[in-house]
Amino acid sequence: MSTYALPDLPYDYAALEPAITGQILELHHAKHHAAYVKGANDTLEQLAEARDKEQFGSLVGLEKTYAFNLSGHVLHTIFWENLSPDGGDRPDGALADAIDEHLGGFEAFRKQLSAATASVQGSGWGVLAWEPLGRRLIVEQVYDHHGNVGQGSTPLLVFDAWEHAYYLQYKNVRPDYVQKLWDLVNWEDVAARYAEATARG
Repeated sequence: MSTYALPDLPYDYAALEPAITGQILELHHAKHHAAYVKGANDTLEQLAEARDKEQFGSLVGLEKTYAFNLSGHVLHTIFWENLSPDGGDRPDGALADAIDEHLGGFEAFRKQLSAATASVQGSGWGVLAWEPLGRRLIVEQVYDHHGNVGQGSTPLLVFDAWEHAYYLQYKNVRPDYVQKLWDLVNWEDVAARYAEATARG
């Protein structure tokens, strides 16, 4: 029985045009994200089989594969909800205050997250996250889906920097794609994630 399922998008494939074309969004969601869901479910079954047979020789590879696919599923699920055809502008309230306090104001934060996303080496993500030990917002680069992240940090806003997210439209000019993402940010969703994360600790 499958543990993970591909979520429906909260908008049509064409809803984010012209920033993201319907063709790219459909391929990204229905093919790439779906592959991470299948990969996570398949690897869970292989891990269960390894436990049942007490054959752990392939455990290291299976754990890495599971982390890769599960993280891809989690980050893409957040990404879809972080975007909206009615998005853009900037946050207000508690999230805006935290950005001012921890990241030097909205414009400084915007430049840092844009640079983090555009400069990821190879494939990865730029992420605004809540770091609970220091109780602060941080900006992270995530390599692939699961490398180079602070343990325990909670992603609030994620920008996908994998080529499949933009190459058909923006070719190799990743910074242009990143700038267009700001026009789509669903700050209501990001603020709700911030409120939930800070309530937990």
